[in-house]
Amino acid sequence: MRHTRRLAAAAALLTTATLMAPGTAAAAQDPVVLDRQALQQTLDAAHKAGMYGMLSTVRDGNRTWQGSTGVADVTTKRPMHPRMTHRVGSISKTFASVAVLQQVARGTIELDAPIGRYLPDLVPGERGKKITVRMLLNHTSHIADYIAPAFPSLLEGRTSSLDEHRFRKIKPAELVKMGLEGTPTGEPGATPGSYSNTNYVIIGLLLEKVTGENAERHITRNVIRKAGLRHTSYPRTPRIPGSHSKAYESWYGLIDPPRDYSVYDMSYVRTAGDVVSTMDDLNRFYRELLRGRLIGAKQLAEMQTTVPVNVGGGYLHYGLGLYAADLQCGRFWGHDGAVFGMGAQSLSSPDGKRQISFGMNLMKYQRIGDDGQLEPSEIDNAMGNHLVLALCGKGGATAKAEQKPFVPFPTGRTTVKR
Repeated sequence: MRHTRRLAAAAALLTTATLMAPGTAAAAQDPVVLDRQALQQTLDAAHKAGMYGMLSTVRDGNRTWQGSTGVADVTTKRPMHPRMTHRVGSISKTFASVAVLQQVARGTIELDAPIGRYLPDLVPGERGKKITVRMLLNHTSHIADYIAPAFPSLLEGRTSSLDEHRFRKIKPAELVKMGLEGTPTGEPGATPGSYSNTNYVIIGLLLEKVTGENAERHITRNVIRKAGLRHTSYPRTPRIPGSHSKAYESWYGLIDPPRDYSVYDMSYVRTAGDVVSTMDDLNRFYRELLRGRLIGAKQLAEMQTTVPVNVGGGYLHYGLGLYAADLQCGRFWGHDGAVFGMGAQSLSSPDGKRQISFGMNLMKYQRIGDDGQLEPSEIDNAMGNHLVLALCGKGGATAKAEQKPFVPFPTGRTTVKR
């Protein structure tokens, strides 16, 4: 049996084009022409490389392209459709962060106040005094992630926990307790931070404390509805509402063939990752956010103040519930998310004019080499080409010098035992 290996990580967002440092990111701002045929070809390339199905929506100004490839169900061969609803995982964190910043603007929450002021029984003692709301939002609290203790078989190289807990209902306070009982990843406030879902479960409980209502209902009314999203929700049952694909999980080859987890109780992620949306809705959400229609300019500036955050060994430029990705054609803002069997990623230019949101229905399809690193995948390369083509145009998509492998969904990387 191989020893425990930490998966390889990409700094910020690794694409097939070389990523630029923040100071050089504003190089090319020419209008991007939506090459619909090329966008479909790059999407199809991912399916040909082994991805079961993908859906994507790309915007450039007032122009929109929607596409899909592959199958939503490997048994029936039902095709993917670009307007399907999809679990978007940790993109949910941006929604929760917006709700908190709305409360900051109202004066009911202070970003630099200790969380113990609001939730003394949940985060007691010195950590409750030292960890601030900001540290939770930008992952510098250094509270451990609860995923490993919640699904203990994963650390033993087995996936039985995924099936045993399919319909488990777990309370958010239990998830927080698991995280707090784990070994801290550093001192509160220290950088680099360490990405942890526990932070955003606490954020949901904070919202409930200061608003007096269920966090998901509060976010739905004050963020989702305010943004005009018609196909975005927190599902009330383990089933995904609306037309959707299956959700196939491989767990780096441990589940062979990949198993469908589209019916799953999402209480294990709560406000850290249980949103369902469409790719068009995600683009609209980030467009409304970046144009100042959900929070004020001061709060948006707080969201876009980044610190380095460690994710699986690499680093993200992480703000308050969203991160920055620097490509050769500019800086883009957004988030990604991964749950069992589904992933999504959404990136937007600062003015919200250039956007891509795409999803996939097969997760952790990569293999781990003897050195503990993710082996190169043609699926990753194809998705990298699609993303760069969408945001930077043909010039960006054909920039092949000093290529780096595209490892999608950086926040979804984890540690496994093989």
